[in-house]
Amino acid sequence: MISLTDSQKIGMGLTGFGVFFLFFGMILFFDKALLAIGNILFVIGLAFVIGLERTFRFFFQKHKMKATSFFLGGVLVVLIGWPIVGVVLEFYGFFLLFRGFFPVVVGFIRRIPVLGYMLNLPFISGAQCDRVTSYL
Repeated sequence: MISLTDSQKIGMGLTGFGVFFLFFGMILFFDKALLAIGNILFVIGLAFVIGLERTFRFFFQKHKMKATSFFLGGVLVVLIGWPIVGVVLEFYGFFLLFRGFFPVVVGFIRRIPVLGYMLNLPFISGAQCDRVTSYL
């Protein structure tokens, strides 16, 4: 079992609440207040989980500057008051930032009983998932 420090536990809670507020804000027709709260909680929670310095290094690597600018630009656009445009920018930036983690996620999902079975269905076979994640 992985042991977490108190700040990492707080970060997990903040990140979870951030994802909840983002999801709830999208369900409620892109409510800009909920989306702004979700964005702030998500970024702060991420900083608590992996540390401030590692968060800064993750976001501001040279090869990730485009992704970071889309993600943080989307957060800024949501805070300004254009939630739909901001969320689209954020999703694109999030996809570019975390695309290296998608093969790991697919490998993890394969080990979960029900979801692993779903990945082996004929129209979503494991080989097709591997091919898609290798392009990322």
